[in-house]
Amino acid sequence: MAKTIGNPISWAAQSLGATSDHVTESVSRIGSSATNQLPMVQTLTLQDLRACLRAGYHDFLETRADAIFIVLIYPIAGLLMFGFALNMNLVPLLAPLVAGFALIGPVAAVGLYEISRKREQGNEVHWLDAFGVFRSPSFGAILVLGFYLVMLLLVWLMVAQSIYVHTLGPEPPTSLVAFATQVFTTGAGWTMILFGTAVGFLFALCALAVSVVSFPLLLDQKVGLPVAVVTSVRVLRHNPGVILTWGFIVATLLVIGAIPMLLGLIVVMPILGHATWHLYRRAVA
Repeated sequence: MAKTIGNPISWAAQSLGATSDHVTESVSRIGSSATNQLPMVQTLTLQDLRACLRAGYHDFLETRADAIFIVLIYPIAGLLMFGFALNMNLVPLLAPLVAGFALIGPVAAVGLYEISRKREQGNEVHWLDAFGVFRSPSFGAILVLGFYLVMLLLVWLMVAQSIYVHTLGPEPPTSLVAFATQVFTTGAGWTMILFGTAVGFLFALCALAVSVVSFPLLLDQKVGLPVAVVTSVRVLRHNPGVILTWGFIVATLLVIGAIPMLLGLIVVMPILGHATWHLYRRAVA
Protein backbone atom coordinates (compact mmCIF):
# COMPACT_ATOMS: atom_id res chain seq x y z
CA MET A 1 0.00 0.00 0.00
CA ALA A 2 1.38 3.42 -0.96
CA LYS A 3 2.19 5.77 1.86
CA THR A 4 0.34 9.05 1.97
CA ILE A 5 0.73 12.19 4.03
CA GLY A 6 -2.02 12.25 6.60
CA ASN A 7 -3.99 15.19 7.87
CA PRO A 8 -1.85 16.78 10.65
CA ILE A 9 -4.89 17.43 12.82
CA SER A 10 -6.16 13.86 12.61
CA TRP A 11 -2.63 12.52 13.12
CA ALA A 12 -2.22 14.64 16.26
CA ALA A 13 -5.62 13.50 17.52
CA GLN A 14 -4.65 9.86 16.98
CA SER A 15 -1.36 10.39 18.82
CA LEU A 16 -3.07 12.06 21.76
CA GLY A 17 -5.74 9.36 21.76
CA ALA A 18 -3.14 6.62 21.93
CA THR A 19 -1.38 8.52 24.68
CA SER A 20 -4.58 8.78 26.71
CA ASP A 21 -4.89 4.99 26.56
CA HIS A 22 -1.30 4.69 27.83
CA VAL A 23 -1.99 7.22 30.59
CA THR A 24 -5.07 5.29 31.72
CA GLU A 25 -3.11 2.06 31.74
CA SER A 26 -0.26 3.75 33.64
CA VAL A 27 -2.54 5.16 36.31
CA SER A 28 -4.05 1.72 36.86
CA ARG A 29 -0.55 0.29 37.26
CA ILE A 30 0.47 2.91 39.77
CA GLY A 31 -2.75 2.51 41.71
CA SER A 32 -2.45 -1.26 41.87
CA SER A 33 -0.41 -3.20 44.37
CA ALA A 34 1.51 -4.92 41.58
CA THR A 35 4.43 -2.51 41.62
CA ASN A 36 6.55 -5.07 39.79
CA GLN A 37 4.73 -3.94 36.63
CA LEU A 38 6.66 -0.70 36.78
CA PRO A 39 10.09 -0.57 35.10
CA MET A 40 12.87 -1.82 37.35
CA VAL A 41 15.29 0.84 38.58
CA GLN A 42 19.00 -0.01 38.65
CA THR A 43 21.78 1.16 40.97
CA LEU A 44 24.15 3.66 39.35
CA THR A 45 27.71 4.68 40.16
CA LEU A 46 29.93 7.57 39.13
CA GLN A 47 31.65 5.15 36.75
CA ASP A 48 28.32 4.84 34.94
CA LEU A 49 28.27 8.60 34.37
CA ARG A 50 31.73 8.52 32.86
CA ALA A 51 30.74 5.60 30.64
CA CYS A 52 27.58 7.43 29.52
CA LEU A 53 29.53 10.56 28.60
CA ARG A 54 32.04 8.47 26.65
CA ALA A 55 29.22 6.68 24.82
CA GLY A 56 27.51 9.99 24.12
CA TYR A 57 30.75 11.40 22.72
CA HIS A 58 31.15 8.37 20.43
CA ASP A 59 27.56 8.72 19.23
CA PHE A 60 28.28 12.37 18.50
CA LEU A 61 31.37 11.48 16.46
CA GLU A 62 29.52 8.81 14.49
CA THR A 63 26.62 11.12 13.63
CA ARG A 64 28.47 14.40 13.88
CA ALA A 65 27.07 16.31 10.91
CA ASP A 66 23.59 14.95 11.52
CA ALA A 67 23.51 15.84 15.22
CA ILE A 68 24.90 19.32 14.64
CA PHE A 69 22.22 19.96 12.01
CA ILE A 70 19.51 19.07 14.49
CA VAL A 71 20.79 21.04 17.48
CA LEU A 72 21.52 24.18 15.46
CA ILE A 73 17.86 25.00 16.12
CA TYR A 74 18.59 25.21 19.84
CA PRO A 75 21.38 27.84 19.88
CA ILE A 76 19.60 29.89 17.21
CA ALA A 77 16.50 30.01 19.41
CA GLY A 78 18.73 30.90 22.33
CA LEU A 79 20.36 33.74 20.41
CA LEU A 80 16.93 35.14 19.59
CA MET A 81 15.98 35.00 23.26
CA PHE A 82 19.28 36.65 24.14
CA GLY A 83 18.66 39.51 21.71
CA PHE A 84 15.15 39.99 23.07
CA ALA A 85 16.53 40.10 26.59
CA LEU A 86 18.94 42.93 25.69
CA ASN A 87 15.98 45.22 26.19
CA MET A 88 16.91 47.06 29.38
CA ASN A 89 13.69 45.95 31.07
CA LEU A 90 14.70 42.32 30.55
CA VAL A 91 18.44 42.49 31.28
CA PRO A 92 17.89 41.06 34.81
CA LEU A 93 16.49 37.93 33.14
CA LEU A 94 19.62 37.20 31.08
CA ALA A 95 21.16 34.87 33.65
CA PRO A 96 17.84 33.14 34.48
CA LEU A 97 17.28 32.58 30.75
CA VAL A 98 20.66 30.91 30.31
CA ALA A 99 20.13 28.85 33.47
CA GLY A 100 16.63 28.00 32.29
CA PHE A 101 18.04 26.12 29.29
CA ALA A 102 18.76 23.25 31.68
CA LEU A 103 15.02 23.01 32.39
CA ILE A 104 14.03 22.51 28.76
CA GLY A 105 17.19 20.70 27.62
CA PRO A 106 15.51 17.26 27.72
CA VAL A 107 12.85 18.50 25.28
CA ALA A 108 15.47 19.78 22.81
CA ALA A 109 17.31 16.43 22.97
CA VAL A 110 14.37 14.13 22.17
CA GLY A 111 15.53 13.69 18.57
CA LEU A 112 19.01 12.76 19.79
CA TYR A 113 17.53 10.02 21.98
CA GLU A 114 15.87 8.58 18.89
CA ILE A 115 19.17 8.59 16.97
CA SER A 116 20.96 6.79 19.82
CA ARG A 117 18.12 4.28 20.04
CA LYS A 118 18.43 3.44 16.35
CA ARG A 119 22.22 3.23 16.55
CA GLU A 120 21.87 0.87 19.49
CA GLN A 121 19.72 -1.37 17.31
CA GLY A 122 22.51 -1.49 14.72
CA ASN A 123 20.69 0.66 12.15
CA GLU A 124 22.35 3.18 9.90
CA VAL A 125 21.13 6.58 11.04
CA HIS A 126 20.37 9.81 9.24
CA TRP A 127 19.44 13.17 10.70
CA LEU A 128 15.87 12.62 9.48
CA ASP A 129 15.65 9.71 11.93
CA ALA A 130 15.41 12.28 14.71
CA PHE A 131 11.92 13.06 13.48
CA GLY A 132 10.92 9.47 14.18
CA VAL A 133 9.67 10.74 17.53
CA PHE A 134 6.63 12.09 15.68
CA ARG A 135 5.64 8.51 14.85
CA SER A 136 6.04 7.29 18.42
CA PRO A 137 2.81 6.06 20.08
CA SER A 138 3.86 8.14 23.09
CA PHE A 139 4.37 11.36 21.14
CA GLY A 140 1.36 12.94 22.84
CA ALA A 141 2.83 12.17 26.25
CA ILE A 142 6.16 13.64 25.12
CA LEU A 143 4.33 16.82 24.11
CA VAL A 144 2.56 17.03 27.46
CA LEU A 145 5.80 16.55 29.41
CA GLY A 146 7.57 19.07 27.19
CA PHE A 147 4.74 21.55 27.82
CA TYR A 148 5.21 21.03 31.56
CA LEU A 149 8.92 21.84 31.34
CA VAL A 150 8.24 24.95 29.25
CA MET A 151 5.69 26.10 31.83
CA LEU A 152 8.26 25.41 34.54
CA LEU A 153 10.71 27.66 32.67
CA LEU A 154 8.15 30.47 32.43
CA VAL A 155 7.34 30.23 36.13
CA TRP A 156 11.06 30.31 36.92
CA LEU A 157 11.46 33.50 34.87
CA MET A 158 8.56 35.14 36.70
CA VAL A 159 10.04 34.16 40.07
CA ALA A 160 13.47 35.44 38.99
CA GLN A 161 11.91 38.75 37.99
CA SER A 162 10.19 38.96 41.36
CA ILE A 163 13.50 38.31 43.14
CA TYR A 164 15.10 41.15 41.17
CA VAL A 165 12.26 43.55 41.98
CA HIS A 166 12.56 42.84 45.71
CA THR A 167 16.35 43.22 45.77
CA LEU A 168 17.69 45.57 43.10
CA GLY A 169 14.46 46.76 41.48
CA PRO A 170 11.92 47.77 40.61
CA GLU A 171 13.56 50.23 38.17
CA PRO A 172 15.29 48.60 35.18
CA PRO A 173 19.09 49.00 34.95
CA THR A 174 20.45 51.80 32.79
CA SER A 175 22.93 49.52 31.02
CA LEU A 176 24.36 46.03 31.11
CA VAL A 177 27.61 47.29 32.69
CA ALA A 178 25.72 49.24 35.36
CA PHE A 179 23.64 46.16 36.13
CA ALA A 180 26.71 43.93 36.47
CA THR A 181 28.36 46.48 38.75
CA GLN A 182 25.27 46.69 40.91
CA VAL A 183 24.99 42.92 41.15
CA PHE A 184 28.59 42.21 42.20
CA THR A 185 29.40 45.26 44.31
CA THR A 186 26.33 45.73 46.51
CA GLY A 187 24.80 43.73 49.33
CA ALA A 188 21.44 43.70 47.56
CA GLY A 189 23.13 42.26 44.47
CA TRP A 190 24.70 39.40 46.40
CA THR A 191 21.38 38.78 48.13
CA MET A 192 19.78 38.42 44.72
CA ILE A 193 22.52 36.01 43.60
CA LEU A 194 22.29 33.79 46.66
CA PHE A 195 18.51 33.74 46.88
CA GLY A 196 18.13 33.30 43.12
CA THR A 197 20.61 30.43 43.11
CA ALA A 198 18.78 28.65 45.94
CA VAL A 199 15.37 29.04 44.30
CA GLY A 200 16.81 28.11 40.89
CA PHE A 201 18.22 24.93 42.39
CA LEU A 202 14.71 23.91 43.50
CA PHE A 203 13.36 24.46 39.98
CA ALA A 204 16.26 22.50 38.49
CA LEU A 205 15.68 19.67 40.97
CA CYS A 206 12.01 19.45 39.96
CA ALA A 207 12.93 19.34 36.27
CA LEU A 208 15.65 16.75 36.89
CA ALA A 209 13.35 14.53 38.94
CA VAL A 210 10.59 14.32 36.33
CA SER A 211 12.76 14.23 33.18
CA VAL A 212 16.06 12.47 33.91
CA VAL A 213 14.87 9.26 32.17
CA SER A 214 11.21 9.95 31.33
CA PHE A 215 11.67 11.10 27.72
CA PRO A 216 13.91 8.14 26.70
CA LEU A 217 11.55 5.78 28.54
CA LEU A 218 8.54 7.10 26.63
CA LEU A 219 10.39 6.57 23.35
CA ASP A 220 11.62 3.11 24.24
CA GLN A 221 8.71 1.43 25.99
CA LYS A 222 4.93 1.46 25.79
CA VAL A 223 4.31 3.33 29.01
CA GLY A 224 2.13 6.31 29.81
CA LEU A 225 3.22 9.65 31.15
CA PRO A 226 2.54 8.87 34.85
CA VAL A 227 4.69 5.72 34.73
CA ALA A 228 7.50 7.58 32.95
CA VAL A 229 7.50 10.41 35.49
CA VAL A 230 7.20 8.08 38.50
CA THR A 231 10.06 5.95 37.16
CA SER A 232 12.21 9.06 36.68
CA VAL A 233 11.55 10.15 40.26
CA ARG A 234 12.35 6.63 41.47
CA VAL A 235 15.69 6.74 39.64
CA LEU A 236 16.53 9.96 41.51
CA ARG A 237 15.41 8.56 44.87
CA HIS A 238 17.35 5.32 44.32
CA ASN A 239 20.53 7.10 43.18
CA PRO A 240 20.38 10.60 44.70
CA GLY A 241 24.11 11.30 44.77
CA VAL A 242 24.76 10.03 41.25
CA ILE A 243 21.76 11.77 39.66
CA LEU A 244 22.50 15.06 41.43
CA THR A 245 26.07 14.78 40.16
CA TRP A 246 24.68 14.18 36.69
CA GLY A 247 22.52 17.29 37.01
CA PHE A 248 25.57 19.31 38.07
CA ILE A 249 27.54 18.00 35.08
CA VAL A 250 24.72 18.90 32.70
CA ALA A 251 24.31 22.39 34.18
CA THR A 252 28.07 23.05 34.10
CA LEU A 253 28.46 21.94 30.48
CA LEU A 254 25.43 23.97 29.42
CA VAL A 255 26.89 27.08 31.04
CA ILE A 256 30.25 26.46 29.34
CA GLY A 257 28.45 25.95 26.03
CA ALA A 258 26.45 29.13 26.52
CA ILE A 259 29.46 31.38 27.18
CA PRO A 260 30.54 31.80 23.50
CA MET A 261 27.14 33.30 22.51
CA LEU A 262 25.52 29.88 22.98
CA LEU A 263 27.43 28.43 20.01
CA GLY A 264 29.15 25.89 22.25
CA LEU A 265 25.75 24.22 22.63
CA ILE A 266 26.21 22.90 19.08
CA VAL A 267 28.70 20.43 20.57
CA VAL A 268 27.48 20.21 24.17
CA MET A 269 23.84 19.47 23.38
CA PRO A 270 24.37 16.38 21.18
CA ILE A 271 26.91 14.86 23.57
CA LEU A 272 24.61 15.34 26.57
CA GLY A 273 21.58 14.18 24.59
CA HIS A 274 23.22 10.94 23.49
CA ALA A 275 24.74 10.45 26.96
CA THR A 276 21.28 10.80 28.54
CA TRP A 277 20.02 7.93 26.41
CA HIS A 278 22.85 5.72 27.68
CA LEU A 279 22.15 6.87 31.24
CA TYR A 280 18.55 5.76 30.80
CA ARG A 281 19.73 2.36 29.56
CA ARG A 282 21.83 1.89 32.69
CA ALA A 283 19.22 3.29 35.08
CA VAL A 284 16.14 1.40 33.88
CA ALA A 285 16.09 -2.34 33.24
